[in-house]
Amino acid sequence: LEKTRKKIAKKKGNITALHENSRDSQKLRRAQNRDDKLQKVASARKKHDRPLMERAAFFQEAIRANDGKPLDLDTIQSLIKTFIHQHDEEFSQLKKDRRPGRPASTREDLLRIKIAADMKEYEDGFYLPELSDETNAVLLNRWEGSWSYLATIKWVRMTSKGEAREAKFPPKGES
Repeated sequence: LEKTRKKIAKKKGNITALHENSRDSQKLRRAQNRDDKLQKVASARKKHDRPLMERAAFFQEAIRANDGKPLDLDTIQSLIKTFIHQHDEEFSQLKKDRRPGRPASTREDLLRIKIAADMKEYEDGFYLPELSDETNAVLLNRWEGSWSYLATIKWVRMTSKGEAREAKFPPKGES
C-alpha cells in the first residue's frame, strides 16, 4: 500500500483529482485489499502454528531444567503425560463451578476435546522434539522462539509404549 501511495503522490499534475472510480483510487483500493489479505493469512498461520510453538517451548524448559543434556525414555514419557494433563486442573475447576443440570461451558468443552485429542495422539504417536539426542538437545536449548528454527530440530512421534518414530517438521497429518 505504501509503495502504491508513494507512486501516486510522485505523479505530475493535480493530485486532488482523485475521484471515487479513478485509476489511482482503484490502485489504492487493490493495494489495501492485498495488504488486508496478507495480514489475514499471516494471522491464520500464526494461530495454526501456536500449538507447536507451545509444545516446543514446554520441552525446551524440560531440557533447560536438565542443563541442556538429553533425557532418558522414562523422563520423556512423564513429560509427555505432564504436557497432556496440564489443563486438568482448570478443567476440573470449571466442572466443579458449573451448577448441576447446566450444560458445559465452551471453555470446558474445548479443554475436554483438547485433552482427549492429546491422549489419542499419545497412543498413536505424540509429536515432540527428539529429547534423547545430544545434538538435538543443544539445538532445542538454543531455540529463541522462531518458527523457522524449529525445522533444524529433529522431531519424533513417541507412542505410549515407548516406541519412537522419526517425523518431519512441520507435521502434515501423520508422519
